[in-house]
Amino acid sequence: MSEDIALEFDKVRQGIDQVDTELVELIARRLKLTGEVGRLKAQLDLPLYVPSREAEIIEKKRELAVKQGVSADLVEDVIRRIMRDSYATQTNTRAKNQQSQSRKIVIVGGAGQLGKMFVNLFTQSGFTVSVIEKEDWGNAEPKLETADLVMVAVPIRITEQVIQKLSHLPKSCTLVDITSIKDEPLQAMLSTHDGPVVGLHPMFGPGIKHLAKQTIVVCHGREQQSYGWLIEQLEVWGAKLCYVDSGQHDHLMAIIQVLRHFSTVAYGYHLKQENIDLDKVLELSSPIYRLELIMVGRLFAQDSELYSDIVFSNKKNIPMIKRFIERMSTLVELLENENIAEFNALFKDVSSWFGDNAGRFLQESNLMLAKANDLRK
Repeated sequence: MSEDIALEFDKVRQGIDQVDTELVELIARRLKLTGEVGRLKAQLDLPLYVPSREAEIIEKKRELAVKQGVSADLVEDVIRRIMRDSYATQTNTRAKNQQSQSRKIVIVGGAGQLGKMFVNLFTQSGFTVSVIEKEDWGNAEPKLETADLVMVAVPIRITEQVIQKLSHLPKSCTLVDITSIKDEPLQAMLSTHDGPVVGLHPMFGPGIKHLAKQTIVVCHGREQQSYGWLIEQLEVWGAKLCYVDSGQHDHLMAIIQVLRHFSTVAYGYHLKQENIDLDKVLELSSPIYRLELIMVGRLFAQDSELYSDIVFSNKKNIPMIKRFIERMSTLVELLENENIAEFNALFKDVSSWFGDNAGRFLQESNLMLAKANDLRK
């Protein structure tokens, strides 16, 4: 009897292996089709990412999953992962088929990580792209005098200095920067160049494979109609554009980036000073604590200047950081005084401030944690 069960077990396993093989073959067929979609989108000049189309696909597949008695969340997770790769496939296909553009692009700092990404995007889309690095300024004039767009992609600390070198651009040329602060660079560009000016802030790192669903902040400067083609191109690449005043942008980035990076560095520094056994902490951590630690370690795996440039970019952020530290001290006082009631009241007050977002964030984080747990070895 045990031999019969063992044979049946092996047969079932072989069936699973066969299904897995068929899944891989189906995914390959789908990616081939999405490559064709990318080619046709390029010819029709359609955007890479269409939210309504993606939402329609997800909704229909969830309904189908329910009818088949399969977890709708599982199916949605699989479909979303496949779609994420399909955007990269479509990007590559567009690169091979998109007709050449007549506009000339110059990227100052195009050898840097983020600059290089935009060099690749513009090149793949058929634009004529030139790069200027610090050693090229002596021969930069021929590139600049015929440019339709000049993008400044240099570290924050030298952005304004570089902008000041661009005072003789053609009147029709669009001047744009992609730094993570916007007000001072935007004012510098408006003062230096009489033509179209716009500030962009890509809210992502250079490691992405495509711009689908990636947020780019747009701060209008001057002559919006003249750089409308650039805005359209960003949308064709799939980017999600967020329009905001440069002053408001910098105020919000103090929370989104500066405070987040500062507190992450402080936490990492604290862990190092405590000299904890990191391997043991990872072994004992639940998925959520492991994910938090991963995000801290992720920061320290990168170039420190990327973060020091942001944290030190604006002294106006210092009072906000100090207020954060004061509020930490308030919580410490509650702990020292064993004031549990006040702690709970504070907790409920903050929970009320988050409103419905708290519940939504809980659901989203549960999905993230499930994926993070899958990666554990």
